[in-house]
Amino acid sequence: MLKIRKGDTAWIIKGKDRGKKGRVLTVFTQEKRALVEGLNLAKKHKRQTRQDQQGGIISIEAPVAVANLMFFCKNCGKPVRLGFTIAQDGTKARICKTCKGTV
Repeated sequence: MLKIRKGDTAWIIKGKDRGKKGRVLTVFTQEKRALVEGLNLAKKHKRQTRQDQQGGIISIEAPVAVANLMFFCKNCGKPVRLGFTIAQDGTKARICKTCKGTV
C-alpha cells in the first residue's frame, strides 16, 4: 500500500525539481509512480489534428517515482514521514510522524 494518494500535496526530494511541491493528480500503483501537477515536465511534439487545434511542442507532466516524493503536512508546514494508526472500530488513519496529527 502506498502512502501517497491522489489529492495529497507532495514534496519532490530528488531529481531536477527537487524542493518543489505540488498536488498529486494520479497514482499508478503497479508502477509505483505518481503524476504531480506542474512538476517533472517533459516536452511532447503534438500534431494539429483539427483545424481549430494548435500544434507544436507542448509541456506535459511525466510520472515521478513515489520513492522520490514526501508527503507535505499542512499542520507542520514541511515534508514529513507518514505512519498509520488503527482506531478502536478498526478503521485505519494516516498520521504525521512529526506533529502526530491525522492527515
